Amino acid sequence: MQLDLNQPLEGQGPFTVILHKLTDIIALTNQGDPKARVMISHVESYINDHPEVAIIDPLDNVRKLLDRYRYYSIIHNSDLEKADVFMPSFVELTSSDCKENLKTLRLAGVDFPFVCKPSVAHGSSNAHKMAVIFNEKGVKDCRPPCVAQSFINHNAILYKIYLVGDEYFVVDRPSLKNFYPSDRETIFFDSHDVSKADSTSSLSILDPSDKMILPSRPDPAKLQRIVCTLRKELGMSLLGIDVIIENGSGRYGIIDINAYPGYDGYPNFFDSLMNCILETVNHHPCTVYKPDLSSTQFCLPLTKHTAESKNSHIMSPGSGDQDDSGFDTGDSSDEKKKRNLSVGSTTVSRRSITTTSE
Repeated sequence: MQLDLNQPLEGQGPFTVILHKLTDIIALTNQGDPKARVMISHVESYINDHPEVAIIDPLDNVRKLLDRYRYYSIIHNSDLEKADVFMPSFVELTSSDCKENLKTLRLAGVDFPFVCKPSVAHGSSNAHKMAVIFNEKGVKDCRPPCVAQSFINHNAILYKIYLVGDEYFVVDRPSLKNFYPSDRETIFFDSHDVSKADSTSSLSILDPSDKMILPSRPDPAKLQRIVCTLRKELGMSLLGIDVIIENGSGRYGIIDINAYPGYDGYPNFFDSLMNCILETVNHHPCTVYKPDLSSTQFCLPLTKHTAESKNSHIMSPGSGDQDDSGFDTGDSSDEKKKRNLSVGSTTVSRRSITTTSE
C-alpha cells in the first residue's frame, strides 16, 4: 500500500515491512523544509513505536549517502584498498577563497584535472551538476560546499553495479573521456546526461590518440568484493555503485554511490526486489511474520488506497504513477540498449557469483 506521509502512519497499518525512497525528503528536512520535516517525523515515530516492522533501508543509513564527503570517507576507510580498489583522492571545499582552496587541494593530494561535485548528493536539482577543473585558474569555478575528486582516466567506460539485497547486476555506461592537465576552460556537465545508456554526449567520445588504449574487462571476483564490503559498511540493500578501471594500472576505482538508483538495465528487477523484501523480513529480529522463502514462488502486486475507495488497486510494473513505488523502472528490462556484464549474489554465509556476457 502507498503510505500517506502527510498523516500519522499509525492508522494506516499494521505493516510487516516499509519500502521507501525518502532521500530527497530527508535532504529537504536537513535544509529546514517544514513539510518534509513533518513527513519524516511521521515515519520515524511509527518506526520507533513498531520495532517489529522491517525498514528498507534504515533512515540513519540512508542519511550517510546524502553527504558525498561523508560516504567518500567511509569508502576510503574501508578495507577495499587491500583488494586494490581505491577511492580517488578527494577533499571537501567549504571556502570561496581560491588561494585557500588551492592549499587544501595540495594537502589532500588532489591533482589536476579534478571533478568538482556538490557536497549534497540528493534533494537538489544541482546534486548532479558537476565540473572538470583543469588548472589553478579554474579553481574559481568551484561552488562550495563541494567535493573535489581527482579525475582518473578510464577510457570513457563506467561500470554501474546495481545492488538489490543479496543480488546484484552490472552494466556498462558511457562516461567522461580521458582528460589531462591543460590550460583549457572548465567543463560543466550533468552526470545524468553523460552516463545515460543512450547518451550521445560529446564528452564521452574518445580522442583519436586514446582509441588505441584497450579497455579492461571487469573481474567478477573484484566486483563481488566491492559489493560485499560496501553493503556491510553502509548497511544498505538498495544501492548503485559507480566503478571505473584506471588506464594503465588496471586498478578499480569507486567514484560515486547512489541510494535507490533507477535500475535501468536490471533484468527481472521486481523478482529481485521481492526476494530482497522477503529476506529482510525473514531476518528482521523483531518481526512477527516469517515468510517461508523456500516455497515462495510469486511476487505480490503493489497496491495503493485511493481517496474514492478503500479497495486496493493492482499496480503492475511500469503502470500508473512512477511515484507510487518510488523507483524509476522505465525500460529496466530492455537489455537491447546496453551490454550487460555480470550478475551475482552474495550472502552472509557464502560467496558465489555466476557471470554471463555477450
